[in-house]
Formats: sequence, structure tokens, C-alpha cells
Amino acid sequence: MTLEELRTLRASKKADLKWRDTEGKDIQIIVGMGTCGIAAGAKATMDAFLHLIEDSQLADSVLLRQTGCMGLCHSEPTVEVIVPGMPAVIYGKVNTAVAGEIVREHLVGHRLLDNYILDQPAIDVATGGK
Repeated sequence: MTLEELRTLRASKKADLKWRDTEGKDIQIIVGMGTCGIAAGAKATMDAFLHLIEDSQLADSVLLRQTGCMGLCHSEPTVEVIVPGMPAVIYGKVNTAVAGEIVREHLVGHRLLDNYILDQPAIDVATGGK
């Protein structure tokens, strides 16, 4: 390999590693990638989020990761979204189009997508929901 090829490879790998960096990322998108999720299209959903986050210039604040089955096999692909100041929610039947809505509405617009919410934490009655 030439020195220039090594520099190109290094730059490529450095860009890939930024997705694994958790420093300063306070928003999380967690895609269910159990066998049921993968069979339902979670790989395409994960890829869509990857491109949407990059295109929206949110890569420095969003941690995109995967998990196993969330136990909601009937609604795969499932995606948990955690945004500071908003309730954590799990969305179901998240295809590539819904992934776009999540980025635009939830991450950027700070509005929940009620039609896709499967689960969200109950109000903490001990603190009065605060």
C-alpha cells in the first residue's frame, strides 16, 4: 500500500469509528436487531437511521446502537428513542419511511409520533410525574 492509500484508509476508518463514540451524545436511537427484528426489516431500518442522522448533521449528538429482541415481536422492527427532556418511547413497525419521520419529528421537532408508540414509561406517581 502506498502512503496515500493508507491515509485514505485511515480517514475512512476514523469516520466509521465516530459512530461508536459516545462522548457528548445525549440522544439515543436503539434498534431491535433480534432475529424477529431482522426478519421484519430492522437492517434496512438501521441503515436508514444511519443515513438520516448523517444527512441531518446529527451524528455528533445521536448515538445509534442496536439491541436484541425487545419482546415486541408482533410490531417489529422496534426502535427505542431517548431524547433529553422527553419521555423515552418505543416505536413499532419502523420501516425506512417511519425512520425519516422519527428523525424529523421526534429528534428535530421534539414531537412524539403517537401513531407508532408501543410503549413509554408510566408517570412516576411518587414524584407526581416530575
